[in-house]
Amino acid sequence: MCTVVIRVPEPENPTVRILAVRDEDPHRPWRPLGPWWPERDGVRGVLDELAGGAWLAHDDRRLAVLLNRAGGSTVAVPTSRGSLVLDALAGHPLPNPLTTLGFNLVVADRSNVRITSWESGSPRTVDLAPGTHMVAHDDVDDLGTARVAAWLDAFAGAPTEGERWWVDWIDVLAHTTLVGATDDRAIIRDNRPHGFPTQTLLVCVASIGAEGVTAKMATLREPGRWNELAL
Repeated sequence: MCTVVIRVPEPENPTVRILAVRDEDPHRPWRPLGPWWPERDGVRGVLDELAGGAWLAHDDRRLAVLLNRAGGSTVAVPTSRGSLVLDALAGHPLPNPLTTLGFNLVVADRSNVRITSWESGSPRTVDLAPGTHMVAHDDVDDLGTARVAAWLDAFAGAPTEGERWWVDWIDVLAHTTLVGATDDRAIIRDNRPHGFPTQTLLVCVASIGAEGVTAKMATLREPGRWNELAL
């Protein structure tokens, strides 16, 4: 139940801003943002040690991040979704047929942000218009998703300019924790009462612009529990 906030700029100032919050089982091994794929020159990302793919990764031109959603393949052993992130950076099309579970795949470069969604049938894509958007485990900007309905306007109203452009978004993120980690509106989450073993583990911020891609991350000291972030 990850969450991603995206600011798509107007054409005259083409710098995309992204805030990505990862929920995962704390017992599933992973590695922080780094160059874990030597066969993929210039790629840095958050590695899933079990399957070898990435939750979020980037090169010097684009960034991709994956969010789970319901549905997907009915094969006995679904393929890891993390490979989709690395393939997106390489410009590869989605596998056909898809053999993963359902997903929202966000792929951003300085000229476009596209979200590909799949839960069965044919994948659906949407190119985001200028403005601020949120996506979790349903469609982008879906006001039926409690956290999107609760916080989209707050993120939209926060500036993202300057060297430390993420500060106001992190302030909004800190404010969202007032509802508690098990609330449907929560972004920093503890999903165990909802029947999932996942908790929020880390936060990434990223910019995609004329000078390339920059990304930073911070890990929560305790899964699902907010603390001040050193980004």
